Amino acid sequence: MSARLHALHAAGQSLWLDYIDRTMLSNGDLARRIAEDALTGMTSNPTIFEKALAEGAAYDGQLASIDAALSDREAFFTLAATDVRNACDAFRGVYDRTQGVDGYVSLEVSPDLAKDAAGTVAEARRLWAIVDRPNLMIKVPGTVEGAVAIRELIADGININVTLLFAVDAHARVIEAYLAGLEQRAAAGLPIDRISSVASFFVSRVDSAIDKQLTTMAAAAPEHATTLLALQGKAAIANAKLAYRLFTASFSGPRWAALAAHGARVQRPLWASTSTKNPAYRDVIYVEELVGTDTVNTLPPATLEAFRDHGEVRVSVTEQVADAERALAALEAHGVSLQAVTDVLLAEGLASFEQSFVTLLAGLARKRATLASSTA
Repeated sequence: MSARLHALHAAGQSLWLDYIDRTMLSNGDLARRIAEDALTGMTSNPTIFEKALAEGAAYDGQLASIDAALSDREAFFTLAATDVRNACDAFRGVYDRTQGVDGYVSLEVSPDLAKDAAGTVAEARRLWAIVDRPNLMIKVPGTVEGAVAIRELIADGININVTLLFAVDAHARVIEAYLAGLEQRAAAGLPIDRISSVASFFVSRVDSAIDKQLTTMAAAAPEHATTLLALQGKAAIANAKLAYRLFTASFSGPRWAALAAHGARVQRPLWASTSTKNPAYRDVIYVEELVGTDTVNTLPPATLEAFRDHGEVRVSVTEQVADAERALAALEAHGVSLQAVTDVLLAEGLASFEQSFVTLLAGLARKRATLASSTA
């Protein structure tokens, strides 16, 4: 049993694994993590599935049995839905024990639908029906079009993991979509007490982008180098703390009370991209500094193991919020636009996931051809 991971869970933060593959679902590894590590959920994305499908032959048996008439996209979602369904079943005990608060597994809509609200809604409904598990979450990017889809899907009663949030204003947009979707569903006389959603706010990538910018600026203006370099590693955690402040403000007051009276649940902030990219920083900094009530941290395996070994737990996400505001203001004063950075990060994130999806489908096509020729 990991005392540190259990202490993190006791502090109000759910631990979700940012990884999935077929081997860990079948060899007892996931069951062990659920039993011993306070693991209460799992996320996936196109990059994770790309790696899982490229390695080994774990998927070959099912892939060979898939109708050749199905497109590569359809074949992929057949494989992914199987993994996610099995993972949902592994977490079903957590889901039942927490009465639906936790125990979720996420499956993302196709990345090329990020700017297509109607297409997102249609695919989310299809994936929801294919997996057919109450503890599934459909991942939808937090774009403007994604927010339109989120409102409709929440009104449908589908659990949603909003992904690729970098900016507080984008977070506000998806909170509004969630609340409006709940209100729409409640107005139709439908239950809202078993709907869950998380808002995946990306963290470390913000520091990576801004730190690079500060290094360039310091080289160009040596007289300001000390001041500029002192701001490195400050933006990501500060940005996330302001997102958490928005969360606490949004899920209070009369509007929320009316929904809570019908059993509605808050849309929890989920800290994503929490592996440390800069070796100069503590390897668990993006976990330790964002611990708080009603939060989720989705950790890649290496970060989970690092926290198990030496992570420290305190309720930190509400600490020094004024300092967080000052740090972001200082960056703006020196010409570093957080808005410009987060706009680029969203565009890059969408492009990266879409490229992973393209690569995944191409690899799948090659593997299908190989399997077909070997059985011909």
